[in-house]
Amino acid sequence: MPAFVSFGYFNAACGQLLELSSWTSQFPTIDSTTASPSSKTHVSILQGTVVATYNLGALFGSLSCIPLGDRLGRIRTMTLGAVISMIGIIIQSSSFSLAQLIVGRVIMGLGLGMVAATVPTWTSECSTAEHRGSIVILESVFISAGICLAGWLVLGLSFVEENPVAWRFPLALQALLIGTLAVSAPWWPESPRWLLRHKREQEVREVVSALRDLPLESEELNAEIAEMQGSVELLARGRFKDLLQNGEQRLLHRTILAVIVGSFQQLCGINALAPYASLILSDYLGLDATDSRIVAACLFTFQTICSPAGVFTVDRIGRRKLLMFGAIGMGGSCAIVAGLVSQTQNNAALEAAIAFIFIFFGCFPIGALGITFLYGSETAPLNARVPITALSVTGLWATNFLVAEVSPLGFANIHYRYFIVWACVNLLGFLPAFYFFFPETKGRHLEQIDEIFINSRTIFDPVKVEKTIPKRTIMEQVLHEDTEKQNAEQVEHIE
Repeated sequence: MPAFVSFGYFNAACGQLLELSSWTSQFPTIDSTTASPSSKTHVSILQGTVVATYNLGALFGSLSCIPLGDRLGRIRTMTLGAVISMIGIIIQSSSFSLAQLIVGRVIMGLGLGMVAATVPTWTSECSTAEHRGSIVILESVFISAGICLAGWLVLGLSFVEENPVAWRFPLALQALLIGTLAVSAPWWPESPRWLLRHKREQEVREVVSALRDLPLESEELNAEIAEMQGSVELLARGRFKDLLQNGEQRLLHRTILAVIVGSFQQLCGINALAPYASLILSDYLGLDATDSRIVAACLFTFQTICSPAGVFTVDRIGRRKLLMFGAIGMGGSCAIVAGLVSQTQNNAALEAAIAFIFIFFGCFPIGALGITFLYGSETAPLNARVPITALSVTGLWATNFLVAEVSPLGFANIHYRYFIVWACVNLLGFLPAFYFFFPETKGRHLEQIDEIFINSRTIFDPVKVEKTIPKRTIMEQVLHEDTEKQNAEQVEHIE
């Protein structure tokens, strides 16, 4: 919970501060409200860069998990990331110059990138197939809660916006959120699959027994550990360069799917709207500064309210259908908003545009937020789970940086037409990709998902292969493997 509350809060906080007078007086070079027409573009670029530098740090933090994740383990990597992030927050919230602010944001992002790349892997490796989806999707609820907290806090402090505490306190509060993770993570259980890979069998038995609430010598516990052991022995020979080629396990194919789904979280358009929500509402929908902040906070609250819908549906409806639902809902909303906002003199059209922005924020947590973390970690085999998940989250941060960087420029130059860009990306890009290339992983053990890709030969095969492989429980899977082994031995004996 603290990791992803921090994730959401970090993403939303800085963008909501851009209009505060104490902020613009401290950092006048990024004040777009007083910029001359000739310097408007330059200020917009600089403004986007300051907001986006945190994402740049997070990108490198995610990449650092490739060499560090399997060496340190999931728990120590999360703890280290949280501590690094706290150092960046202290630098950022005490800033008296733009350079100090940027340095603090980069260091803060570096730590959070490590956390965000590790938590989904740890969660999926500690969860059962039946509940893995809903547990990981809970992350979307916490992310939305963090965004909501940032919106209402900045709104409240905007009434004392002349005081530097109006922007220093929201930035400093981030240390409390991520600090909770740094303090509590060392007490959490390590991933049983990571322990098994490092030959710590007794700890594996104790962790799985505690997580599943099973006796140490139960048959079900032995069966689950045996299935994990089989996947470790099969897949423990991986190297990072193996991700650049398919091979038997189709690692390149799986890496590309993970990066695409990670990028979807930001390329759906959310990072063009959430950090700049109050600016968009005031510049394009005619709201004053206070009303725009209130509506922005309500948007974040509505997103939080809608988030549990994803938790309750991901293990019933499935990942693939929810991804397509998200692409349709957000793409359609952006297309309609573009048309409505173009009617600048029509108050009814502008009010309807606000309604469809709410629909966009409702679709996002259900079909794009937590599910992208879940899918990227599910499709990766054990030997490559850390690097593939890290690359998936790196794709998220890279596109997060890109969108945060160009969005002020996009709105400044093409205005309402910028919404059309996100409508096309969702409806013409991600929707067909999810339909043709992404297999369903609902209800499958991580080892069964490996089987889907091992039995595929082209990029189109996984969707078809998944439908032919029956879902099995742990015991059924072990019995199935034993039966196949006995049949093979009988054939050899006859020959």
